Amino acid sequence: MKQNENAGFFERVYQVTCLIPPGRVSTYGAIARYLGSPGSARMVGWALNNCHSGGLFIPAHRVVNRNGLLTGKHHFGTTGAMEQLLANENIKVEGDRVIEFARLFWDPSGELR
Repeated sequence: MKQNENAGFFERVYQVTCLIPPGRVSTYGAIARYLGSPGSARMVGWALNNCHSGGLFIPAHRVVNRNGLLTGKHHFGTTGAMEQLLANENIKVEGDRVIEFARLFWDPSGELR
């Protein structure tokens, strides 16, 4: 993707991420699939790594890897910040993994029709 294509993709990632309800989590891959780019899970991660500089609140803490792991936690300032943000929404994490991941999983392809 070229620079301006990245910007458009990143914006679409932010729009979808903002739709994840509090108390639910999604994955990089689910967001990529919803956006029509099933092989772009890492690009979703890059977008969310950059979302903190835009001035708007993007709930990137609600996006985890396909196994429910907090793989992006080091992008939240401190290693415990992502877990704390999830805990504030009553999402339990143990060993950097969302407990009850399957129950809390929010799939934009099924939820946004």
